[in-house]
Amino acid sequence: MIKNPTPRGIVFRTAALTALVVFLFLLLIVTLFQDSLHPTLLLVIPIFVFAVAFAIQLQALERFIYRKIKVIYKNISQLKTPKGIPKKKVDLDRDIISEVEHEVMEWADVQRNEIRQLQDMANYRKEFLGNVSHELKTPIFSIQGYIDTLIDGGLDDVRINMEYLHKAAANIERMIAIVRDLENISLLESGQLQLELSTFNICELAAETMEALEDQADAADMSLGFKPGINTNVKVRADRNRVRQVLVNFLTNAIRYGREGGYARIGVYDMSDRILVEVSDNGIGIAQENLGRVFERFFRTDKARTRERGGTGLGLSIAKHIVEAHGMGVNVRSTEGVGSTFGFTLPKP
Repeated sequence: MIKNPTPRGIVFRTAALTALVVFLFLLLIVTLFQDSLHPTLLLVIPIFVFAVAFAIQLQALERFIYRKIKVIYKNISQLKTPKGIPKKKVDLDRDIISEVEHEVMEWADVQRNEIRQLQDMANYRKEFLGNVSHELKTPIFSIQGYIDTLIDGGLDDVRINMEYLHKAAANIERMIAIVRDLENISLLESGQLQLELSTFNICELAAETMEALEDQADAADMSLGFKPGINTNVKVRADRNRVRQVLVNFLTNAIRYGREGGYARIGVYDMSDRILVEVSDNGIGIAQENLGRVFERFFRTDKARTRERGGTGLGLSIAKHIVEAHGMGVNVRSTEGVGSTFGFTLPKP
């Protein structure tokens, strides 16, 4: 196997090749004018010129090429060292030229990945701002329309003044809900939200949550309950109010996308080192291509239908962040037209 030449070997070969060319050129000149030169000079001059040319080329290449490559390599190595970590001393005597290409390509890959991540973040911010703008624009324009109608004389019409005021108030409540949910997500993502941990019965909390949502479920002609045969005395160690928020979000989502005459059921399972809680329904389900995005902020599988049924589009994202703040995880499985199951885990006491 042929080994890569060393840096000094490359410099030496380059200098030798250059000097040889000069030598051959001079030898040609001497041969052409040999009749006018002493025989000794015919041999000495080419050898002398070859030696001088070789020395000059070797020195030039060593100083202006090889040393510059060493500096470039050193700079790349230093730039690759993360901030806060002491810069390691670079050994410039080893085979640098054979390594510099690898270092440059590796550095270029890192830069490309960082650029890609920045582009993804820019696209995410753009999409997020567009979603926020759209979500707030809808109630703002509605409020503006109701108020303009009242100003233009609707306030004097008993038939419409209270109706429009109630509609305007409902849209204001929607805006407040969006802002509140955005604040919650900001706190959760920044780690500023302090969890108030306690030990409690998760089944009792689930029963309380279903009771609070009973009117909403009745209006949608849906039933809420536990899955048959579960253990109703299961303790967890978590923030009770925040876990209630997760259950409300999952159950509300099941009611919103449920079938008339359908159901939503809560299951609780002991997973050895943690407790798994699942909310299942027999609703419209979620397409497979959308499953990976259901916990994103403002993501909707059917935007028009979701707005029609209420909600800010932030509930599932908030639920995910709350569970992750406990060091646990969320999951979803669904079949379009059959139903969905949203699950999350909680730590044991």
